Amino acid sequence: WRYNRHGQKDPGPHFSLRFVFSFVFLSLVPFPACKDLVATARDRKLNTFIQISVLHPAEQTLTRYSSTEIVEGTRDPLFLTGVTFPPEYPIYEESKIKLTVYDVKDKSQDTRNFLGCVTFKVGDLVKSKEQQLTLTLRASDGGKTVGTIEVSLVKMGETDEGEVDHITTDVQGQKCALVCESTVPEGISDKDSLPLLNAVLKNPVSKLYRFPTSDNKWLHIREQMSESTLSFHVPKELINLHIREDMRRNQDLKELGELAPHWDNMRKSVIAHCEQMLSMYQDILADLGKHTGSSFKSSCNKGEKTLEFVPINLHLQRMHVHSSRLKDAVYDVITVGAPAAHYQGFKNGGLRKLLSKFEAERRNTGYQCIYYSPENTAKAKEVLSNINHLQPLISSHADLLLNSASQHSPDSLKNSLKMLSEKTELFVHAFKDQLVRSALLALYTAGPGCVLKKPIVLRNSVEESGDPQHQDHPSRIKRQDSIPHHSEYDEEEWDRVWANVGKSLNCIIAMVDRLLEKDNVSSGIKKSENDPFPADRVVSHPSGDWYEQLYPLIITLKDCMGEVVTRAKQSMTFVLLQELACGLPQCLMLTLRRDIVFSQALAGLVCGFIIKLHTSLHDQGFLQQLHTVGLIVQYEGLLSTYSEEIGMLEDMAVGISDLQKVMFKIIEAKSDDFLPVITGRREHYVIEVKLPAKMFELLPQEIKEGKQLRVYPVLFNVGINEQQTLAERFGDTTLQESVNHENFELLKEYYKLFTEKMPPDCLPHFQEQNDLKGLLENLHQNIQAKKRKNVEIMWVAATICRKLNGIRFTCCKSAKDRTSMSVTLEQCSILRDEHQLHKDFFIRALDCMRREGCRIENVLKNIKCRKYAFNMIQLMAFPKYYRPPEGTYGKADT
Repeated sequence: WRYNRHGQKDPGPHFSLRFVFSFVFLSLVPFPACKDLVATARDRKLNTFIQISVLHPAEQTLTRYSSTEIVEGTRDPLFLTGVTFPPEYPIYEESKIKLTVYDVKDKSQDTRNFLGCVTFKVGDLVKSKEQQLTLTLRASDGGKTVGTIEVSLVKMGETDEGEVDHITTDVQGQKCALVCESTVPEGISDKDSLPLLNAVLKNPVSKLYRFPTSDNKWLHIREQMSESTLSFHVPKELINLHIREDMRRNQDLKELGELAPHWDNMRKSVIAHCEQMLSMYQDILADLGKHTGSSFKSSCNKGEKTLEFVPINLHLQRMHVHSSRLKDAVYDVITVGAPAAHYQGFKNGGLRKLLSKFEAERRNTGYQCIYYSPENTAKAKEVLSNINHLQPLISSHADLLLNSASQHSPDSLKNSLKMLSEKTELFVHAFKDQLVRSALLALYTAGPGCVLKKPIVLRNSVEESGDPQHQDHPSRIKRQDSIPHHSEYDEEEWDRVWANVGKSLNCIIAMVDRLLEKDNVSSGIKKSENDPFPADRVVSHPSGDWYEQLYPLIITLKDCMGEVVTRAKQSMTFVLLQELACGLPQCLMLTLRRDIVFSQALAGLVCGFIIKLHTSLHDQGFLQQLHTVGLIVQYEGLLSTYSEEIGMLEDMAVGISDLQKVMFKIIEAKSDDFLPVITGRREHYVIEVKLPAKMFELLPQEIKEGKQLRVYPVLFNVGINEQQTLAERFGDTTLQESVNHENFELLKEYYKLFTEKMPPDCLPHFQEQNDLKGLLENLHQNIQAKKRKNVEIMWVAATICRKLNGIRFTCCKSAKDRTSMSVTLEQCSILRDEHQLHKDFFIRALDCMRREGCRIENVLKNIKCRKYAFNMIQLMAFPKYYRPPEGTYGKADT
């Protein structure tokens, strides 16, 4: 609706209707305009809004679809908010749209008076000559006229080049439009990119606004919110991975060999507990497989056991900005509930506290087991992983070498030997560790016939020597009187066993060199005889000659490798047995909790990575940064450090830190399945992201060749609610302070790495390195400052992340209420700082996005109610810009 104060039509459509049949999120957008509205009382100023409803031709039912914001104190309102229908919404030419105008008497109580309404057919608008309708607004069907409404069609991107003189700073100056349009990277057709987006995103909700700038131009803003299919896909992939890993571990425990009664009973107890956990994981996977319907987990289901691994309320929040002066810009934030184990509860705290307490208790346990540090147990898992990965590869390359020998192919023989040598050297290097030797001794003493009165104590070498220079040395067993010295045990035997693998390889290399040398000599003789038939060369060397000479050496290599694998696997499994036995059942329960939290965190990360890659495929600086340095991933937490949310923050801090174990690898999709694949193990995950062929071709060669890409996750948390007020006055905020300080150091390390490896011109022209340096100093000062609810920490951290081409996350308990306030504030701040949003329209834009934007739709889809779960008393404790407009909050389930 755009009419000036004198009742004259303002040039240019404002509230518009869009009708497009394509599949690119272009959609139908109705925008009417009002004039000379009649007030119910003579002296009353109108506070109006318009409700849009749809009458479906087949059902003949009226469905409330959307509303504008409330414009106060005028009979000729200029609205800021419109409405859009996504492509999949069933709108046809015969569909009718009803526009109903209300006068709001009390926003807090949502009391309103009906002013008038009008209904029109979509087809009438689409077929109209100027694609515009002027309709009469009536008090009731056939009743008196109470004004007029104009409806017209506009597209996202249409801008008024002239001055916008009618914009004023009073209430008459309010306006907006709504848009729904996809952004596809430049140079990539819809056909190429949409399969990837459709595989990852689902159920988009879109809103379109049009705001004035400080120089009297128009900004068109499309706000979009989409669910992600990865909410369920990633947890299922991850649980499958855990099941396979745990089944291998359980089998290794069973194959540990004969043990003394004490150790054998320990093993039986561990296996029994592990089998129970494995069964639980299989049940959880089966339950997830049965899930149908929504692709997101609502906030109401955050404590549901069968959905523990699924992230809460995961969405992509996107703002697309179009203006006449600047290039279109897209700003993305992933919104998700803080990764936390809600079903497990927070009575004893979260992971950060529980892991620390568990490790302290395990060090001092009186149980008859050996203590290995977390670093040593991690090393044991790495060795086992290397065994499982390298042994079949070496066997395969050895067979290929024999095949090349049987074919008498010199080039193939060289290539096969090169691959065999590389993998065998990696294999040998994997066992150059004191841990394997010490674990073999511990396993020997645990054999039948050994009497163990006291536990074996494994100490770090720095503890023994007191020399900090030896901190990097592996731990070793310190013998005590209770461990008999077995003269028959040769401690050097292990060195000889694994060294034999290298010696066997050297024998193979020497033999291949000798065979090739003889072949060259023979070739020279044939050449001197001017033999016209090169094939005779092969005939003069029977294939069995090379094969028969290499075969026994290959068998020796495999035998030596098999002996190493048997001993190393048993010794490392024995180390893992100690880890499990020292803390049953807490150890397995902590593993479960950590898996749950990590699963939630990973689902969001994978979604964010794929979307970032999709939008930045033509940014060469970003692609270089991706494979040279890695990607910064910044999490904004809004949790308080009071009551249960302390445990949530402790869970979240560990879950996000664990994302450092994740590497991404981009591959070309070979089918229509674009969902990512997860490989690896708990200490090291690889996410394979599939791209359509034409998109894959845009990548740098290093990425196309399979280089693994790192992410650097950082978390900054500032509690903003009334519980944080209690924590600051009567409780403890050291957890928040520690998390912020630790993650600032991580961010600073990334920035240092970035400046060392990337050229100065890799960032957009307005994002200068000096600017980043100043922002980091600002962030550090704010983290050091003892200021209550210092939300500037989050603002500065978010700005740094965007300037470093990072991925942004915003999280609160449910990603519904506090998250909505933060996301909308960030969007309006970007419009003000980067796109010259008129300063007098900042609060109005903020209220529009919170009242009728995507985030109120998020609230509705979570709790079936259009109310943020705040009350007036709570909001008094909130920072000023985190308070929603009156009438949008009240009693609601969270």
